[in-house]
Amino acid sequence: MALQLRVNGRDFETDVPAGTPLLWVLRDELGLTGTKYGCGVSACGACTVHVGGQAVRACQTPVGDLWGEVTTIEGAESDRLLSALQQAWQSQQVAQCGYCQPGQIMQAGDLLAHNPAPTDAEIDDAMAGNLCRCGTYMALRAAIHKAAASLRDAEDDGRQG
Repeated sequence: MALQLRVNGRDFETDVPAGTPLLWVLRDELGLTGTKYGCGVSACGACTVHVGGQAVRACQTPVGDLWGEVTTIEGAESDRLLSALQQAWQSQQVAQCGYCQPGQIMQAGDLLAHNPAPTDAEIDDAMAGNLCRCGTYMALRAAIHKAAASLRDAEDDGRQG
């Protein structure tokens, strides 16, 4: 039975079993390899994507259980919040090896969607499930603060203009 899904604003049909993890559909069926395989048990956050605007671990989310549109790191450029995070990541030079960064950005996007001005403790708490072997946590926190400020400034400019 074919499954219908919407990913990054595009409709797709796939003929995989409903229990197939979303991660494998994204990578193997759709060729969206920005979402990474890390641990396979939802413990590292490398596979974080958004489903219906909520951060989820694609390695443990069956494709048959999707409840909304999927956004991956490849779809970030068309998302104002995720795009601001990518720009902040670059300006703060967060990435070292870069492997975990797509999942980090997607998790940070979920944080800022719910909390536009997080404290250091709130950032640390929200990002605790996303591991970075390179230890870029301080730069990551700075980038989240920078993106949050950038988004608030843009919102203020929009109200004044």
